[in-house]
Amino acid sequence: MRNLPEVGFSTFRETAWLYVIVVSVVGAGILFSLYAGAHLLPPPTASSHIALAQEGVHRADAIRSSSPTVTAGLVHNASTGLSHLILQLGIILSVSSAVGWAFTRCGQPAVLGEMMAGILLGPSLFGLVAHNAFVFVFAPASLDALRLFSQIGVCIFMFAVGMELDLSQLRHSAHRFLVIGHSSILIPYLFGVVLALFLYNSQAQPGASFTPFALVMGISMSITAFPVLVRILQDRKLFHSRIGQVATLCAAIGDVTAWCILAFVVAIAGAANVRTAAFSLMLVGVYVAGMIFIVKPLLRRLLGRSLLHESEPTKGVLALVLGTVLLSALSTEITGIHALFGAFLAGIVMPAGGGFRKKLVLRVEHFSSVLLLPLFFAFIGLRTQVGLLDSSWDWLICFVIIAVATVGKLGGTSLVSRMLKMPWRESLELGALMNTRGLMELIVLNIGYDLGILSLRIFTMLVIMALVTTVMTGPLLTFFGRGQRYLQA
Repeated sequence: MRNLPEVGFSTFRETAWLYVIVVSVVGAGILFSLYAGAHLLPPPTASSHIALAQEGVHRADAIRSSSPTVTAGLVHNASTGLSHLILQLGIILSVSSAVGWAFTRCGQPAVLGEMMAGILLGPSLFGLVAHNAFVFVFAPASLDALRLFSQIGVCIFMFAVGMELDLSQLRHSAHRFLVIGHSSILIPYLFGVVLALFLYNSQAQPGASFTPFALVMGISMSITAFPVLVRILQDRKLFHSRIGQVATLCAAIGDVTAWCILAFVVAIAGAANVRTAAFSLMLVGVYVAGMIFIVKPLLRRLLGRSLLHESEPTKGVLALVLGTVLLSALSTEITGIHALFGAFLAGIVMPAGGGFRKKLVLRVEHFSSVLLLPLFFAFIGLRTQVGLLDSSWDWLICFVIIAVATVGKLGGTSLVSRMLKMPWRESLELGALMNTRGLMELIVLNIGYDLGILSLRIFTMLVIMALVTTVMTGPLLTFFGRGQRYLQA
């Protein structure tokens, strides 16, 4: 280290004496003030609003004074909202990392371990083995903050996914992917509606009409877990491959269609005016067009200097980007489509020049995928109960649901892809990827249950179907051959 110049600086002895004098004078002044203040008369009675403001302090003092032991005080401190949130974050991240690592050792994507970690932390295992600890850690009153964190996490992750999606490679044949995306929704949707004919009398919620039940069954068969699919592609190093890009685009197209259908289901089930639902969907179309033809050129113009001259995005640029993501997510949430699609669309319209997208991805992707996205899986898993089926007939129906869902989604997607001249191997791989339902399915199922459409028994069967079809994705990719080749590359 370079020595400081001695000119203008006092000697060590002078500095030491100055330090002693300052500390002594200040210390004496503090002690004198405390001594003098101890003899002052107490202040007059506080006004009403001041008394209310001080009530919380008096309560905290009373709690501390009434705690007979140190342990009781620690338990009280651990019961605060912040302590609960930190404890939940630590447990979820630890269990998700451990289970994800175990799944990777077994040849499965880490995302499946994160999904299963949510189930293990829920009432199906943790709640049974250590009920009191489960109630303390995941008390219902403490889950609101966790739910908000999980939703924000999946939106940020989908924003990064949108920036990584290169649509220019697929633009010359986008009409094919539109056909595949819609076919991957419509064919299994038909299978679900037909299956509803046989399950309505025994599995629908009492009082539910057939039309909403059939529409929800169709959505549960046709939905693709977009975030889970992307995580599987990334874990298997398939995201930037041709099949990965095709699957991502088809899943985005298909799921937007499914959410639009879900908006109609909610309108019908809630006895709302169907014309209102149609108007909301029209707003979605206008919004997408505005994002592509207005917001995208505007962002390119506003961020042009940063794209060309800035090696790192400035705080102002990051604030503009984050504001765009939030407004886009809010717009799709208000219009009836899930907020994650708004975040995904915000990523698509981000300018790509000067490596700008890559700079943003490095800042948001790891944070969301490591910290926030496991909260999304865990929160949905905490609301799921497995093992409620209590007869062989129930398990037979569950098996039939899994078979119908797989044939409709995987078979329908593969057949249409092959009809569009895709090789059989890629067609089957695409069908296996689109058959990934994951915990996005549980969002749809929770909506159906909250609307009084699905009974708890069929709800449980569909949850099991979602997990089984997602677990099938990795082995099917390996079986079809392409996945293992990309892993070795």
